[in-house]
Amino acid sequence: MTAPDVLRRLPELLPVRSDWRPARRSPGRDLLAGIIVAVVALPLALAFGVSSGLGAQAGLVTAIVAGALAAVFGGSNLQVSGPTGAMTVVLVPIVHRYGAEGVLLVGLMAGVVLVLLAALRAGRFAQYLPMPVIEGFTAGIAVVIALQQVPAALGVAAPDAEQVWRAAWEALLAFLRDPGAAAPVMALSVAALMLAGARFRPAVPFSLAGIVLATAVAELAGLDVARIGALPSGLPSPSLEFVSPDAMGALLPSALAVAALAALESLLCATVADGMTVGEKHDPDRELFGQGIANLAAPVFGGVPATAAIARTAVNVRAGARSRLAALTHAVVLAVIVLAAAGLVGRIPLAALAGVLLATTVRMVEVGSLRAITRATRGDGLVLLLTFAVTVALDLITAVAVGVALAVLVALRAVARTARLDQVPLEGGDHGEEEQRLLDEHIVVFRFDGPLFFGVAHRFLLELSETADVRVVILRMSRVTALDATGAQILGDAVTRLEQRGVTVLLSGVRPGHDQVLAALGIAGRLREDGLLFPDTPAAIAHARTLLPRAPSLAP
Repeated sequence: MTAPDVLRRLPELLPVRSDWRPARRSPGRDLLAGIIVAVVALPLALAFGVSSGLGAQAGLVTAIVAGALAAVFGGSNLQVSGPTGAMTVVLVPIVHRYGAEGVLLVGLMAGVVLVLLAALRAGRFAQYLPMPVIEGFTAGIAVVIALQQVPAALGVAAPDAEQVWRAAWEALLAFLRDPGAAAPVMALSVAALMLAGARFRPAVPFSLAGIVLATAVAELAGLDVARIGALPSGLPSPSLEFVSPDAMGALLPSALAVAALAALESLLCATVADGMTVGEKHDPDRELFGQGIANLAAPVFGGVPATAAIARTAVNVRAGARSRLAALTHAVVLAVIVLAAAGLVGRIPLAALAGVLLATTVRMVEVGSLRAITRATRGDGLVLLLTFAVTVALDLITAVAVGVALAVLVALRAVARTARLDQVPLEGGDHGEEEQRLLDEHIVVFRFDGPLFFGVAHRFLLELSETADVRVVILRMSRVTALDATGAQILGDAVTRLEQRGVTVLLSGVRPGHDQVLAALGIAGRLREDGLLFPDTPAAIAHARTLLPRAPSLAP
């Protein structure tokens, strides 16, 4: 796709009037759903903002700005966007290396990448991501987020370490040197309330209840626990002062990683939302476009990179949302909270937010799904475990790349095992017993079943090359399901080796698409010139019989 094609594609991704048609059916339900989602999203936005390293204000700004723009420009009627735990995992190393301004520039660059991906119609490729990879990095993200909460949950300052497991360990050592009960008890109490409440009353927003109770106890008892701190009563003024052309080159890999994560998580979330409803189907390219617009705008107001949030989207669907109005309402309600209650929000203890995220990580992991995948096949279990381990030890993008690569190798191995090269009996026809016996000894027919590609071609070469005591080999190609350049080249080598031993090789039933591959490598042309390429096997057999001397008569 050329640059003009990309530019022409962009207007097709813009919102249209029909996007809001579902909102006319039951606007009251959408408004109520939006209010419920805002109540759930508030503590998460605050917690993820703090966890990212840019502060609670950045989380709120992202939930408001990105949430509103993604609702208007995105490709799903039910998706809710904002700061997420997976994005936090990616942002923490960027904060340590480049600071807050680096994160803002990364978000802006990621927005540009997402818009380009939408124009290039890249949304459809998300459907090819293997399930073990998805489950593996989801479980890994949960562990990483939990480790990130250890300092706040223990009431100690966050250590300056890029690896989350190292930071958690150093925080634990600091706590043991000077232990205190207030922060750990508060974090565990909020997490326990959320988990127990979700079990018996899933419709009640226990995360908000836990935050309110913890803040009230801290205020009334005068507990010495760290707080969020002062927040401005409104959105920050837009600014592009963080844009530094000199830093873009160094930040490009991080921007690509953020864009990849935003695309991946948003498209997966949209698919989940479709599955929870009847008749809903998202537009993957428009979803990428909407997330790109959201990430272009959020950094301008000081927000972190955003993506669709599975937990908030699920709440939105369960609350009865029918249109984009619900997600837009959620953003408006959060903006009202910032304007009216910034002072109260600033008094929330960090340990309470850590408890919210600890409970969230527990609910992220579907133990039944993990168990089912590990029991399905050994390869799937290996992909899941490796993706999980790399996510925790290194980073999410590396984990996805490693997981997909291993999944591809496992899939290729499974496909290669289905491919077969079988010797088939030669049709007898009207030939006499003596002639048929001679034909059986000197003509061999092999049939390929399945793909003939780099994963199996060398094995077939060995089998063909070991063929002995024959004058003619017929290769039936009609059941070859796929043929790549390696398979064609190996096939050509096998033909050459057999011909050097005085064996004539005939090909039959070559499919048009496969004939093109063989012709490109010069194999089909040579066989066709020599008259050794046939449309079907009977024609090849008839020609093979003309190449052999007739058996002498055994009659007296």
